Amino acid sequence: MYNHEPKDYICPFCLVVDGVENEHVQTKQADIFYKDEYITAFISAGQYKNNKGNVIIIPNSHFENIYDLPDAISARIHKLERRIAIALKEVYKCDGVSSRQHNEPCGNQDVWHYHLHVFPRYKDDNLYLTDRGASKPEGRIEYANRLKSYFANISNESL
Repeated sequence: MYNHEPKDYICPFCLVVDGVENEHVQTKQADIFYKDEYITAFISAGQYKNNKGNVIIIPNSHFENIYDLPDAISARIHKLERRIAIALKEVYKCDGVSSRQHNEPCGNQDVWHYHLHVFPRYKDDNLYLTDRGASKPEGRIEYANRLKSYFANISNESL
């Protein structure tokens, strides 16, 4: 009902879930640090200079936005969001955590697949006053590996 995805849209996040790496996908499989049957979390290819290692959580099935997202998938995403927030505090030693999610063009959505951003925050980091820039895969791998290790070492409680 509130959809803006262009006809014949090639969804980069669906490609990430399917394990594809090509010209439509900035995210690399090595960026993924959590994946189950329903959701995937990875280090964002778009980085902010003072908040590196920010995370994106997506449903594995294609839902364009929050209006389309089933409640059960939303609940899983937000349970993982909480676990990631704790992981960022433990692993990055950040001062706080912010989350945000965008819907529709006027809501600043730029990928037509529901996604939730989770940011490590630091005193005076000016997150909302800095621009996002593309990062190189080799610059993200450290963050992905740190979070992979964290999730491998905690109990695998069910989402």
